[in-house]
Amino acid sequence: MGVTMDGTKQQRRGNTRQRIQDVALELFAEQGYEKTSLREIAERLDVTKAALYYHFKTKEEILVSVFEDLTQPIQDLIEWGKGQPHTLETKQEIVRRYSQALAGAEPLFRFMQENQATVRELRIGDSFKDRMRALRNILMDPDAPLTDQVRCVSALFTLHAGMFVMQDIEGDPQKKREAALEVAVDLVTQAHRGSSDAG
Repeated sequence: MGVTMDGTKQQRRGNTRQRIQDVALELFAEQGYEKTSLREIAERLDVTKAALYYHFKTKEEILVSVFEDLTQPIQDLIEWGKGQPHTLETKQEIVRRYSQALAGAEPLFRFMQENQATVRELRIGDSFKDRMRALRNILMDPDAPLTDQVRCVSALFTLHAGMFVMQDIEGDPQKKREAALEVAVDLVTQAHRGSSDAG
């Protein structure tokens, strides 16, 4: 009996952590990271500051934890990709999964875009760039012609564009994401064909 009780308690605690992250991101987005205090986060959550403190000591800790949780799927994807054969199927699958991972982390990326100074200070930007590089290295054949290397990098940026640049273009977000994904898949496909022709 103890186990199930414990399991649900564990999960509930996990959810509190997640609620703190969500509310903190909301507040950061509304009024800026600098202007948001731990007290305000606690107030909006309707918990005491002590309760919040149990999970996170500082708002930096909250933000870094949001970053780590939301970009974990990207990290998992990199690990998976490194173990796969360098086939076109692998590359297309990476692009598809990356599109999903970005969609799941959208509030975080919006925050990163609007708070670049904070992102630089907390070095979140650096670790995101490292992940981008790792993905690019899996997609790209090192001896591929330069144009094909550009296509692989562009595939990743196309997915980012689908998320940010096209926000103000009319249309259903889901359809925009699918369109961006289609273009990204085209790019890696072309790049792959280019490399195999050369080889």
